Amino acid sequence: QVHLVESGGGLVQPGGSLRLSCAVSGLTLSEYILGWHRQRPGKDRELIASLSKSGKSPFYRDSVQGRFTISRDDESKTVYLQMNNLKSEDTAVYYCKATSMDVYWGQGTQVTVAS
Repeated sequence: QVHLVESGGGLVQPGGSLRLSCAVSGLTLSEYILGWHRQRPGKDRELIASLSKSGKSPFYRDSVQGRFTISRDDESKTVYLQMNNLKSEDTAVYYCKATSMDVYWGQGTQVTVAS
């Protein structure tokens, strides 16, 4: 059975940093496209970063380019999202997703950026 469990969210001041983790079980990371999505209040869920099966050429949404970094650790089966220089508009529920023939989502973790 496949499980994706996010952690690391919380309250942070503008300009601060957080690292989100997505612990994956039941699948092999290198066989899936891994992504982080977020859903801001009143908005649709959006893709913000993704990593190909090879782990090369990550994709970033323009609004997070240069501030967020996606990575994965195949040994610990964890996907990370390092978020720096956070802004109030980054406030959202963040979800990790694994895509191949099937699609799996985590339950989400809340990130609130406020002073």
